[in-house]
Amino acid sequence: MAGEVEAGAYKDVVLFLATAGVVVPLFRRWRVSPILGFLGAGVLLGPYGLGRLSGRFEWLGALTIDNPDEVAQLAEFGVVFLLFMIGLELSWERLRSLRRYVFGMGALQVAACLVATGATALLFGQPPVAALAIGSALALSSTAIVMPILAEQKRQHSMAGRTTFSVLLFQDLAVAPILVTLALLGKRTDEPFSPGMLLTFLPAVLGLVALFVFGRLLLRPMLRSVARAKSEELFVAACLLVVIGSGLVSALTGLSMALGAFIAGLLLAETEFRHEVEVTIEPFKGLLLGLFFVSVGIGLNVPLLLARPLEIIGAAVALVLVNAAIVFGLGRLFGLRNRSAAEAALLLAGAGEFAFVILGQAMDDRLVARDIGQTVLVSATLSMFSIPILAQLGLKLGGRRIAPAELPAEPEGGAPTEPRVLVVGYGRVGRLVGDMLGRHDLGWVSAEKDPKLVEQGRRAGETIFFGDASRAEFLLRCGLADAPALVVTMDDPEGAEIIVAVARELRPDLTIVVRARDARHAQRLYDLGATDAVPETVEASLQLSEAVLVEIGVPMGLVIASIHERRDEFRRSLNRPESLGGRTRTFRRERGG
Repeated sequence: MAGEVEAGAYKDVVLFLATAGVVVPLFRRWRVSPILGFLGAGVLLGPYGLGRLSGRFEWLGALTIDNPDEVAQLAEFGVVFLLFMIGLELSWERLRSLRRYVFGMGALQVAACLVATGATALLFGQPPVAALAIGSALALSSTAIVMPILAEQKRQHSMAGRTTFSVLLFQDLAVAPILVTLALLGKRTDEPFSPGMLLTFLPAVLGLVALFVFGRLLLRPMLRSVARAKSEELFVAACLLVVIGSGLVSALTGLSMALGAFIAGLLLAETEFRHEVEVTIEPFKGLLLGLFFVSVGIGLNVPLLLARPLEIIGAAVALVLVNAAIVFGLGRLFGLRNRSAAEAALLLAGAGEFAFVILGQAMDDRLVARDIGQTVLVSATLSMFSIPILAQLGLKLGGRRIAPAELPAEPEGGAPTEPRVLVVGYGRVGRLVGDMLGRHDLGWVSAEKDPKLVEQGRRAGETIFFGDASRAEFLLRCGLADAPALVVTMDDPEGAEIIVAVARELRPDLTIVVRARDARHAQRLYDLGATDAVPETVEASLQLSEAVLVEIGVPMGLVIASIHERRDEFRRSLNRPESLGGRTRTFRRERGG
């Protein structure tokens, strides 16, 4: 009934939100990765932390997460949303350019690490099947921890970052075959191998085909239909449906949910909705990833660690050293420089989230003894705790700045990398501005809220993105950070003012040219930071004057001079400079326009 609320039912959620509110600002102030804070908070708030003392001190029960299994189940979506965002930031051309690292270095890394850790397990007396399961689990690194660290350090586009992502992508592809193989070993340990067993992989293949086909046919029309409704709530719901729906389809066919979400992101990466979807999904990804890190911390079996400290810590250290050595060697084999190979090796040295899935299934199928599996999982968790620290060491080795020689070559026909003028609004005025920029060989990209105009521009071959340009995140994703100029052509005075204020806050040095309704509106735009505001009423009057003066016989040179003089007088009346400023002229001079 209304009004009857059980506080305990929401305690875990409140504890997580309180942790996020404290950990992130505090650790950012200390210049430490918040991931370490979430991991530590998970250990503290879990049943192996304060939970062990709650029987002695009842008040500690209010500070303990009661349902770690439910938290872990929800936290899995953090990895799903992360892979979806990674897919959005890629393109098919760029992905093809990485295929050598994905299917070459990635495959060799999984095979070599599996053999090394599996052989070690054999040496310690484990049966061959158990050694295979342990090796498979420990050969996979943590996408959920490594990729946010790369983004935070702004190293995802370095050679080490690209290589690391490529290896992680192959590891995600390898999860399904590993799980299917272990399931076959668990159910048919006494049966010889037969070609019929390969049919077990058929649902996974059909699932991939279904994701590609239906994604190509349905995703863009669905988002276009939702965009026409002009409802932010519906657009958020549609984005969540795409991420979770693609993940569930992938999971139902035996693949990982994260892989399905990654494919959906790739399919949307070339559409006009890419940046708006990124901005919409980002908050959900951040919260769910934080919850994922908390769940990893909760899973650290502290009593077992205290009971076998040397054994578990030694296994974790050995795992990190073996994985790092293998990745470094493969990196050098594939042409990486020493620093890049070392950075990638440190990032990929720890175990990953799929170790819990693989070893959990192996223990359920009795392929691995439960006490051995738990010991291995604690060692894997400790190695995951070390990843942020190893990443800091890798950052010092790799360097903060990315040298041009480090960057992988862009695929042919890829998107241009030079900065482009950002035009907000693709109506009649925006189209004309874009046309004039093109005539002077200046690259440009447009942002527009009307899906019909976006569709028209896309059909004409222009680069246009659907989205709300009043949001800083959207402007940055459209290239504002590197854009030589911003042109706002919207017939919306209030919207134009918001965009100018946001853009000026983000880029104090940016040239901002705005369409104004009249002189009063132009003054407000100047006050907000516009470099130049062009009032429709004033410009229309000047053009009418020019036309009539020329038609009645006044020499063209005198007319043009008087028009320019009158325009400068108008700018002086608003206390503005008489030209667009040195930045625009300098940019044109550099381009030779």
